[in-house]
Amino acid sequence: MTENPTGPRRPATALARATALPPWFLIAAGVLVGGLVGGGYGFVEPPAYTATSYVVAVPTEKSDPASALGFATAYGRVATQLAVLGDAQVWAGVPVRTLKQSVRTATSPDAPMVAITATSSRPDLAADMANAVSRALTRHANDAQATTNVELQQFARATRPTEPSSASPAVTGLVGASAGGLLGGLALLVRPRRASEKAGRSASVPGPAVAADVHGQL
Repeated sequence: MTENPTGPRRPATALARATALPPWFLIAAGVLVGGLVGGGYGFVEPPAYTATSYVVAVPTEKSDPASALGFATAYGRVATQLAVLGDAQVWAGVPVRTLKQSVRTATSPDAPMVAITATSSRPDLAADMANAVSRALTRHANDAQATTNVELQQFARATRPTEPSSASPAVTGLVGASAGGLLGGLALLVRPRRASEKAGRSASVPGPAVAADVHGQL
């Protein structure tokens, strides 16, 4: 059986071809592929809409603003608990699990206010969920008003958003192109290093003729 002399040389030939590519090729290819992937993701992913309602904690005659600020922080944590979301699901028309995944709250260290934000692929549902949680939280807080001496009032209702809060396909395409270009640049930095390492290893190993000559001298 005769050996195929071209078999072992194929990996080296492929590596030589990859090394011989112009430096800008990897960056251009990364930008192109990243832009296509990012833009495609922007088209496939449905737009997300965000709506926010606000409630404010008001101290009664038996309390003070500092207490109201502290209870506002506590109500911001309670808003996404099952006791509040269980009532909110009736007004929002969605299960508790959806509210748990879609609703977030935020408080301020300077103002006794709670922001309740809901996100959905439907703009009307985003507003309904934010208002439902706001209503349920206000109801639970006022049930304990005799103990806390703090009243929770609605400051602003959530309105139906007119524009999506998620990134557009153009933005996701630009982000993907930037990431692809960065990866291409990193690959460009690694490629010459691997080629030089291989050249160094091949130079350090003596060839068959050199090895035979040394053996003959011995």
